[in-house]
Amino acid sequence: MRVSWIRGKDDTQSFRILKNLGFDVYNMEDPENTDKKIEELVQNDYKIIVLSNEIASFSSDIITKYSHDEDVSIVIAPNENKL
Repeated sequence: MRVSWIRGKDDTQSFRILKNLGFDVYNMEDPENTDKKIEELVQNDYKIIVLSNEIASFSSDIITKYSHDEDVSIVIAPNENKL
């Protein structure tokens, strides 16, 4: 099972430990492209996609699309989560 994390380009705190451990953490240069990035990750067999709270606000349509999909889980990390 593949897992990825998405955060804003200037967000150096969210998921920093995971990035340092070599996990797939993506920085979004343009948050408006968040939906495209999620679609790309789903096509590449990522099953769990974790979004920083900031980035999730740019992606309501895609989150709704996958809310009933049993193969893909979209998770929104709370602001306090700085993993």
